[in-house]
Amino acid sequence: MRAKRVDHLGFACGAALGYLGDLALGDPRRGHPVAAFGRAAGAVERRLWRDHRGSGALHTLLCAGGAAAGAALLARTARPSRTAGVALTAAATWAVLGGTSLGREARAVGGALAAGDLDVARERLPHLCGRDPQALDHQQIARAVVESVAENTSDAVVGALVWGALAGVPGLVGFRAVNTLDAMVGHKSPRHRRFGWASARLDDVVGWPGARLTAVLAVLAGPDPRRAWRVARRDASRHPSPNAGPVEAAFAGALGVRLGGTLAYAGRVEERPVLGAELRPVEVGDIERAVRLSRRVSLLALGTALAGRAVGSLLGKSIATRRSR
Repeated sequence: MRAKRVDHLGFACGAALGYLGDLALGDPRRGHPVAAFGRAAGAVERRLWRDHRGSGALHTLLCAGGAAAGAALLARTARPSRTAGVALTAAATWAVLGGTSLGREARAVGGALAAGDLDVARERLPHLCGRDPQALDHQQIARAVVESVAENTSDAVVGALVWGALAGVPGLVGFRAVNTLDAMVGHKSPRHRRFGWASARLDDVVGWPGARLTAVLAVLAGPDPRRAWRVARRDASRHPSPNAGPVEAAFAGALGVRLGGTLAYAGRVEERPVLGAELRPVEVGDIERAVRLSRRVSLLALGTALAGRAVGSLLGKSIATRRSR
């Protein structure tokens, strides 16, 4: 029992340190572990690609499964030393979180819009999302940034913390690997429509708990929880994504803005249902409000993840005690 308690305390310390590391440092411009994984996954894709779901499933298994297995091996190696375990958890948490870089990029676009420099805003927008910036005007870019902040709060922070609480370092690394693969091959381009199917579906599965927690925390952390809850409950299912829907609807209600509508991806126009139709359009100042809400949600998610892991440890101890009687 003492070993499990030490493991929980070590994870809590490591996760908190990793969160602070992301808060203070963000992502490095070069040598980021996630970027290295992306290059490796790209190399595997070039060897395995076939216009077939089976080939894509093998790609997902090798890349995401390999990353999680490697993390599990490192965690087992570090287990005898509490210091090594804390250091590994801190490094993994810092590597998989992207909250600071998310806020930095959102503010960069917001600053360009506030200065009236639409060209710079369009140039920076691809750092946040895959939309065609040339097809967007001033207000549409602001809306795209708020929607990206909402969705990526779940993908880049909360989801990883949830899986870290559930499965430790392998959960952290495995979640980020799946999410990265989805960004690489999960979109519905002609090349990846079949090949990326497995990555996209797996991302939907592993993203489910983090998206729901993000939505709940956004409702609680916003200035008007009743409005946020009303919009989230009513509009979440209208979104085509099972995970982006609850998050974006909750952010729309929390910020009091209207999200959704016409989107443009590489020349392809898509009409999405409007979330919070009775609310006002997004303004440039809402980008900063969205970033601040994202920060509050992220901090609450860290506390929730650590508390959940502690409760799980206590329940496990209680069950083990009953069985030993």
